[in-house]
Amino acid sequence: MAQPLKGREVHLKSRPKGEPTKDNFELVEAAVPEPTDGQVLVRNHFMSVDPYMRGRMNDAKSYVPPFKLGEVLDGGSVGQVVRSRSPDLKEGDFVVGGTGGWREYAVAPAKHYQKVDPSVGPLSAYLGVLGMPGMTAYVGLFDIGKPAAGETVFVSGAAGAVGGVVGELARIKGCRVVGSAGSDAKVKHLREQLKFDDAFNYKSGPVAESLAKAFPEGIDVFFDNVGGEHLEAALGLMKNHGRIVLCGAISQYNATAPTPGPRNLMLAVGKRLTLQGFIVSDHGNRRADFLRDMGGWLREGKVSDVSTVVDGLDKAPDAFIGMLRGDNTGKMLVRLVKDA
Repeated sequence: MAQPLKGREVHLKSRPKGEPTKDNFELVEAAVPEPTDGQVLVRNHFMSVDPYMRGRMNDAKSYVPPFKLGEVLDGGSVGQVVRSRSPDLKEGDFVVGGTGGWREYAVAPAKHYQKVDPSVGPLSAYLGVLGMPGMTAYVGLFDIGKPAAGETVFVSGAAGAVGGVVGELARIKGCRVVGSAGSDAKVKHLREQLKFDDAFNYKSGPVAESLAKAFPEGIDVFFDNVGGEHLEAALGLMKNHGRIVLCGAISQYNATAPTPGPRNLMLAVGKRLTLQGFIVSDHGNRRADFLRDMGGWLREGKVSDVSTVVDGLDKAPDAFIGMLRGDNTGKMLVRLVKDA
């Protein structure tokens, strides 16, 4: 009789207080169940670590339930079907899903996965530019920011998984794009690799001063991934009827006490601004359009597949902690299969 399959997975051992540490996580070996009718067994090749996961580590109500202590974490992953009990997916298919991460093997209903085409882009791209971060950029900029050719676009946290794609999409639309990043190397990446019109290191001085130099005539669209000082500074430079896309606030995710709001929020009234938050999972109806457009732009070289890859499931907590610190350029990924 064949030995039952075992795989490693990462559990939430304790809830972080402030910045997470490796002590909050535990690497566990567990038996992998056989798939039942309608399910598939997937061997993960890559898993994703994302800023939203930090909020799920708190025992607080949000748009998704918190992670449970002593249980495996979850998140995005891409891999290959090794066993199937579903007519919709066959063994050997490559798939991406949103809940099978933080483990080497995942068993789930086939409907929780989407088949992917490795000929369009590398498997890892389906967790980045062709995955949730790319679709976040696509929906947030086009459906909420609604940029027009000739307008000005500011992207905070522009060297991250979402921000870099936002900048490239805005350039496709004919906009002037400026991004902020946390190091001189990332600023160089934005200017030279992603072709931003300009970029600045927000750690080099007050954001408001850098923005005033970059946007002497004001900002039409602000895509915010950072919050805090960035949001307050941008409010002061928004043009009348400007749009602010509220995607994230990574500057506040590790806060242990409530953070102050922008002191100049009243400017939104006089300037008739639109400030709108969004969750990409609410926009599933846009997935086909996104894959068609982004796949084409990727083939044409108009958007880039940028990632920082850490090897080994045991290093997933380090990758997550590093992502929150800004150690990554582009998408932070964990490779689970050698040579994937």
